Amino acid sequence: MTRRLPPLNQLRAFEAAARHGGFVAAAAELGVTPGAVSQQVRGLEDSLGTPLFVRRPNGLVLTQAGRNLAPGLAEGLDRLAAAAAQVQGPAVAGRLVISALPAFAAFWLGPRLNRLARRLPALDLVVRSESRLIDFGRDAVDLAVRYSAGLFPGLEARKLADEVVFPACSPELLADRPPPARLADLGHLPLLHHDDASPRQPWLDWSHWLAGTDVPAAHVARGPRFTDSATAISVAAAGQGVVLARSQLIGDLVAKGRLIRPLPDVMAAGWSYYLVAPASHWQRPAVAAFADWLQAEAAGAPTI
Repeated sequence: MTRRLPPLNQLRAFEAAARHGGFVAAAAELGVTPGAVSQQVRGLEDSLGTPLFVRRPNGLVLTQAGRNLAPGLAEGLDRLAAAAAQVQGPAVAGRLVISALPAFAAFWLGPRLNRLARRLPALDLVVRSESRLIDFGRDAVDLAVRYSAGLFPGLEARKLADEVVFPACSPELLADRPPPARLADLGHLPLLHHDDASPRQPWLDWSHWLAGTDVPAAHVARGPRFTDSATAISVAAAGQGVVLARSQLIGDLVAKGRLIRPLPDVMAAGWSYYLVAPASHWQRPAVAAFADWLQAEAAGAPTI
């Protein structure tokens, strides 16, 4: 069977431009100039006999023909890359871009990178620390780690780990104070708040933890508020207050003695960590190998 296909460079240029919504970002990914990408896309449009983009001053907009072509082309290029990787052998090499919440990247992934280097030495990992939900159709990301109730329409998700939450602080905070014996005693200590927590995450809200105690609501609401959990945890480790600590994030700090649990109280989080990507991405050897390593690390993590 004879396959009549446009040149591969034209197809790659269009797919990257469609995903990024512009020639500049596509050129940066492909290692060429924006003019070269534009020329390749123009050649593909001439070959197909139809425009694929509406070119506007603020970016590109896909035409109906472009919208029809882009998804199947992206999947086909993924399959080509996976097939080539299998022929090249089992070694996993190349660039892998992941998106992860800043706290997860700093406190869970960061302390494990030396083990990743031993397991996958040829992997060139790029970590995008961000709170926003990425769009796999536009962002050049291979895999995302998300903290969620587990609903990811149109994507394939694999659970990485569950989590529990409990009060934690630095030993320095209690050096000149009597240790708390019950939750209400935390009312005498500075409280650090997760201002980035969703209303659907009561396990990260001090008012939920201290409801029913004799701690005045006005005191519960006082204290620094942080829009990033990584900062709240770091400030607690510096001896500045008590934080509602997430078990998956503070293992390294507990092991080093920088954080302790002043009370045995614990609450199960209603959300878990998931590995998320389009189904076609899971066929990429680097994604599969990295995900396998993450899940092995999570399975072997000590219980705090």
